[in-house]
Amino acid sequence: MRTVHIVRKYDLAEWGGTETAVQRLLHGLAGERVDSVLYCPSLNGATSSRVPVESGFAVKHFKTCVPVWGLTPEAKRQFVSLGGNLFSFDLLTALWREEKFDLIHTHTLGRLGAMAGAAARHRHVPFVVTIHGGFLDLPAPMKQEFSTPPQVGFDWGRLFGFLLRSRQMLHAADALLTCNPSEAAMLRQAFPGKRVEVQPHGIPVSRYREDCRNAARIAWPQLCGREVLLCVGRIDPVKNQAWLVEQAPQIFLKHPNTMLVLAGPFTDEAYSAAIRTRVAELALSHHILFTGALPPGDSRLIGLLQRASALVLPSVSETFGLVLLEAWAAGTTVISSRTSGASALVKHGENGWLFNLDNPAFFHAAVDAVLGQPELRTRLAAAGNAKAVAEFDVPAIARRVRQFYHQLIEAKSCAT
Repeated sequence: MRTVHIVRKYDLAEWGGTETAVQRLLHGLAGERVDSVLYCPSLNGATSSRVPVESGFAVKHFKTCVPVWGLTPEAKRQFVSLGGNLFSFDLLTALWREEKFDLIHTHTLGRLGAMAGAAARHRHVPFVVTIHGGFLDLPAPMKQEFSTPPQVGFDWGRLFGFLLRSRQMLHAADALLTCNPSEAAMLRQAFPGKRVEVQPHGIPVSRYREDCRNAARIAWPQLCGREVLLCVGRIDPVKNQAWLVEQAPQIFLKHPNTMLVLAGPFTDEAYSAAIRTRVAELALSHHILFTGALPPGDSRLIGLLQRASALVLPSVSETFGLVLLEAWAAGTTVISSRTSGASALVKHGENGWLFNLDNPAFFHAAVDAVLGQPELRTRLAAAGNAKAVAEFDVPAIARRVRQFYHQLIEAKSCAT
C-alpha cells in the first residue's frame, strides 16, 4: 500500500501537535508495510532546512505563498504560523505527477486540502481528511475569528479556492477523521451519511520510558531542587499561557519552591511580548522559565515531562491534547482545562484533574493536591500511564489506520 499525505506546516522552529501526530503515524505505518510520502510546504521559495530528516517515509516539498496583497511582513508571518489559508501553484501538479499511490490523506483544510481532493478525484483514489485543530468543536469566539475575513489586504486566493471547490472538500471526502468524540458527533450531524471516525493520535510509549531527566537538568540547572509545573505548547492565545501567568502569584505564595516552565515556540509575537511584560510586572522572572522551541522527541523535553510534578494545560480549545498522553507516558500527572479533548481523556480525580477557566479555585485546588499530596499525585499518574500504554501506543494506532485505509481502498475499487 502506498499513501500520500499533505500538511500545511512541517517546521522544526514552530513544531506543534499536528506535526508530531503525523510524523508518528507515518513512522508507525512504515512498520505496517505502508509506504508513505509526506508533502510539506516551503514558503516563498525558502529552503526546508528546518524540516526534520525522516526515516521510514519520504518527504517532498512544494512552494507556497500567502495569497493576500497588502500584508506587512509581520502579518504574513502570523498568517503562516497561525493557520492562514495558504496557496500553492505547484502542489496540484506535483500530486498529479506523483507515482502510483492508493490513497490521499490531507491533514490540512482550505486550499491545500482542496488540491489534495482534486488530485484524488483525478487519480480515482480514496480521499481522507483529518481535522486536527477543530472545525465545528470550537468556542464561539474562535469560530467567529476563523470565519471573519482579513481586515487588511486583498485575498486573491479566494478565486482559486472557488475553482478548487475548497468549501466543498469535506463533502467530497470519502472519510473524515477527528480525534475526539465531540467533534465526530458534530461532523456526523453536519454531513449525514458521511463516514466519520474517531482516530486518536499515538505516542511512542517506549521513548518516554527512557530516563531523560539528566538532559533537562543540564539544560536548565535552575530547576534543581524545585517543584516544577510544566506547560507545553506554542506561546499563543489558544494555549492561554497568559491565564496561567495570572494565577502564578497565588501558586508561588503557597508553594514558594515551585517553578513554572513554559515550553514552546513563540508563534504569536505580540502575545509572547505581552506575557513577558506581565511576568516582569509581577516580578516573577525568577519563578517562570521560557524554554523556547524544542525539536520533536527532544530528550530535554521528555526530561522535563519526567521531572515535572504535573503538566498543566490551560488551553481555551484543545480537540485532543497529545501532550496529556506524553505526560502520562513519562509518568507525570496532568491538570487540564475542561476542553473537549481533555474531557475525553482525563477522568477527574482518577487519572488527573480538570478545571474550568472561569473558576480558578478548582485549578488551585488541583495544584495544591499535586504539590501537597505526593502519594495521590503518583497514583493518578500511574492510572494515566496505564491508559496511555493500553490505548495509544503508536504501533496499535498505525495498525488500526492501515485497516481503515484498506477498507476505503477496497470500497473505491468496487465502486469503480
